[in-house]
Amino acid sequence: MTNKLLYFKFLILFFTCLTFSLSAQEADLNAGKTLFINQCASCHAKDMKADLTGPALGGVEERWADYPREDLYSWIRNSQAMISAGHPRAKELWSTWGPTIMNNFPAYTDQEIENVLAYVDAKWKEQPKVVENTTGTAGAADGEDNRLMFIALFLILGLLALVLARIIANLNYMSQVQEGDTDAQRKTLSDILTSKGFVSFVIFLAIVIGGFMTVNNAINLGRQQGYQPDQPIKFSHATHAGLHKIDCKYCHDGARRSKHSVIPAANTCMNCHKAIEKGSTYGTAELTKIFASIGYDPSTDKYIENYDELKTEDIEKIYKKWIADEYVKDNSTLDREGERLIEEQWDAIVSSLTDPDNGDDKIQGPIEWVRIHNLPDHVYFNHAQHVTVGKVECQQCHGKVEAMEVVEQYSPLSMGWCINCHRETDVQFADNEYYKSFEIYHEELAKGKRKGVTVEEIGGLECQKCHY
Repeated sequence: MTNKLLYFKFLILFFTCLTFSLSAQEADLNAGKTLFINQCASCHAKDMKADLTGPALGGVEERWADYPREDLYSWIRNSQAMISAGHPRAKELWSTWGPTIMNNFPAYTDQEIENVLAYVDAKWKEQPKVVENTTGTAGAADGEDNRLMFIALFLILGLLALVLARIIANLNYMSQVQEGDTDAQRKTLSDILTSKGFVSFVIFLAIVIGGFMTVNNAINLGRQQGYQPDQPIKFSHATHAGLHKIDCKYCHDGARRSKHSVIPAANTCMNCHKAIEKGSTYGTAELTKIFASIGYDPSTDKYIENYDELKTEDIEKIYKKWIADEYVKDNSTLDREGERLIEEQWDAIVSSLTDPDNGDDKIQGPIEWVRIHNLPDHVYFNHAQHVTVGKVECQQCHGKVEAMEVVEQYSPLSMGWCINCHRETDVQFADNEYYKSFEIYHEELAKGKRKGVTVEEIGGLECQKCHY
């Protein structure tokens, strides 16, 4: 009987431990989402279905199914080591995505990797639906806004507190009466709400909530991830950088040699559009805006002399003639539809290149593009340091611009986002003249004492790097 009892206890203990072990390995979607947003979202698309700087992550577990699970863990922790070791799947990925190097995550535990993989799989299949959160914090796993629930809970707790306060007041009154206090009075609801303790609690609560909202809003101040304004000219990066493979640094030349990437002047546009005078999508509508801003007459293939001195009426005649001539080439005659098109395109030129509300009524002059990325004034960022020295791909911060019809701010550009990148990103030491002074690191890399050097290790987290 005793042996059976011990055996029964052992079975209970075994299944309890087994259950605990299984539950400990259960993936946490919210934790996985937080890790993905903070560490992975700068290179991988959030919908898990589109390629970005790195490949779409949806179905990653299936693509690694022919290999042990530990191989996938090793790839996430140190991809270059897997490639050097000749792992077939690692070499296949490198042949497709090289020379873009995946960030290393050596500190990730198996559980953290499983959390990220579970979030990726859930987002890919959209079950359960997960809220996208631009502040970098985990959202609700069911995709719903929890604010209403919290408000309802707060109201319920407040009502419960009032009920309990009335009960306590009645109990105190009964206790005083039993003790023979003939002057005892029952506290009314008004007495409770105006009591010193209640007022002090309300003030304390207001300070806590106000402080939380102030800090939360201050953190988000100036953040505009996803900002996608309409521009004065419909410029398609998908056509220029994607279809025609124009290098980002051809137009944004400052990115390789200065702090700013610079918005290209119309002269840069004219390097191509002096020959390509009619667009494949919008015809004469958008390119004529460029011509009108810089004073190029496509009808004569010449720049207009003393263009800055021309009146709007004279400019109108020049570009209406150009639009009309192109319409006639395509339609043989200038009909009512053509006349409507001419007026419509001229009105668009005026509205795009002038701003009468601010006293700017001249067609001539620079195109006023709407700025999308704008760091606070107290933050220093140097494009050349990252692009030329660090050899960072534009897409790592700006997303897959070559697939964007209208550019948006892809990354949060927050301090935490930058710091995480500096902690995780390996400096490209090989054949890089800018890092020759770090002799100790070069020696350690050559001897195999270290596998890489992060930006953090060469001073990339010093406050003065960005704030001075």
